[in-house]
Amino acid sequence: MPTVGFIYPDHAAEDDYPLAERMLGDGARLPVEHIYGTDLHAVAELLDLGSPARLAEGAALLAKHEPSAVVWACTSGSFVYGWDGAEEQVAKLSAAAGGLPASSTSFAFVRAANALSLRSVAVAASYPDDVAKLFVEFLGRGGIEVVSMSAADIDTAAEVGELAPEQVVELIVSRDHPDADALLVPDTAMRTLALIDMIEERIGKPVLTANQVTVWEGLRLTGATREAPGLGTLFRTKGA
Repeated sequence: MPTVGFIYPDHAAEDDYPLAERMLGDGARLPVEHIYGTDLHAVAELLDLGSPARLAEGAALLAKHEPSAVVWACTSGSFVYGWDGAEEQVAKLSAAAGGLPASSTSFAFVRAANALSLRSVAVAASYPDDVAKLFVEFLGRGGIEVVSMSAADIDTAAEVGELAPEQVVELIVSRDHPDADALLVPDTAMRTLALIDMIEERIGKPVLTANQVTVWEGLRLTGATREAPGLGTLFRTKGA
């Protein structure tokens, strides 16, 4: 059974990870450790949140779990660095974790989209517009066209974590676009895992959410991707 360690910023929707562990059955151990900073969806604060020093602290906390891979479970705290900066961020995280395979949620989105052969997507972001646009740029560097992007302009991760399930569903479903192959939901502060199958059924296409792709990416790093009911098209695709 692989163990994937996740560094999660502050507190919001980290309970998606034990939920994913239960949904995977005996498929993986998914321990989460927290680092802390200002949870504001603003560029300067996000750069600080994803800094090498903070991620090294997270890697040290994860060491007791003896993970086979580590993932920075934060989308905005990775894409805000741009593609090259996010690659450097992951490399430093790997070094801090003793050379373990490492990744982040931003790269998880690109790799999951590629695994499903998606080329055009819609983005349902909880962030302010200026931060959401940086995610669109990051996806573009990964060869993914964004045909529609909407920003809910929620200032903090804590506020996102307080959204009721029906609010989450409405925020996501209302942002779909007919020309999109899939709908991407980029905030790990949003509880989505229990809702993915229902949302996919409503809009009739794959939905990729931050905590979903983060778990998938961690399993991919260990060579342990697998099918799992309830976790959306991404976890129903053989060979993904």
